[in-house]
Amino acid sequence: MANTKIMVDLDEFDRKIIAILGRDGRMTYTELAQRVGLSKTPCQQRVRRLVDSGLIRGFRAIVDPAKLGLDHVAFTEVKLSDTREEALRRFNDAVRRIPEVEECHMIASSFDYLLKVRTPDIRRYRIVLGEKISSLPHVASTSTFVAMETICESAR
Repeated sequence: MANTKIMVDLDEFDRKIIAILGRDGRMTYTELAQRVGLSKTPCQQRVRRLVDSGLIRGFRAIVDPAKLGLDHVAFTEVKLSDTREEALRRFNDAVRRIPEVEECHMIASSFDYLLKVRTPDIRRYRIVLGEKISSLPHVASTSTFVAMETICESAR
């Protein structure tokens, strides 16, 4: 269950690269190098090192879910009947296979997990909850909070 954290030594150039790529991952190496104050080759080498170290995990497009008809967001609290390591592993493996679950966090609270679930509408959410989430290993109960409006959302 424990994640092994390997810290990467970062200097000012690395931190600038990370900040800039975090806002625009499609930027050319030439433009990135100019913005951080390096030449192109050292900048490419630094990005490669940051990717190889796992600090930069990848690059992706940020999609507008509403334009895909996926603007219903619900947060689901999940309480498990068993929280031993094997039960947690089974739940974690299974929840990753539900495409509507956008985020899953283990929580230190009166419940065990908080899921962010994105669907086209409340009817589809009800199906996902009843057929997928509730049937996950060791689920004892769920509670749902429907988002009325998203004020800010991280693209990280």
